[in-house]
Amino acid sequence: MDFIERLIRALTETHPIHPMLVHFPIGLTGAAAFFILLALWRKSKTLEQAAFANIVLAAFGTIAAGLTGMLDNINTYEGSAPNASAKIILALVLLIVTATTSIARWRNPNIFDTKAKSLYAAAYFISFALALVLAFLGGVILYGF
Repeated sequence: MDFIERLIRALTETHPIHPMLVHFPIGLTGAAAFFILLALWRKSKTLEQAAFANIVLAAFGTIAAGLTGMLDNINTYEGSAPNASAKIILALVLLIVTATTSIARWRNPNIFDTKAKSLYAAAYFISFALALVLAFLGGVILYGF
């Protein structure tokens, strides 16, 4: 029982939650970009569907990572973590891009077969690039520049 109590305390009081969740949007946007690249190369609807599933999950992961990041900034850094405002803006942009891509694909399941295919695919790579910049800025908070 002591182990469970220590684990709950560590998860809720000692350790910040954000680092545990932040890897999901990074990995999911990377996987989505990889699958859309394969879908373009192989002209595969199945690979495009895998990319779509990953970008949807990345949108939800971005919400969770963003909220916990703001919470950890307040609790751990008293609201003054380095680059906090830049990270908030970039996280909002990432959320907008991933959510817009997801909604556009959900509303038009054949978007991969239209003239908007290039813009649709570019959104995946933009999402991954944004996630990487956010990851770098998070590393700056922990390790310095």
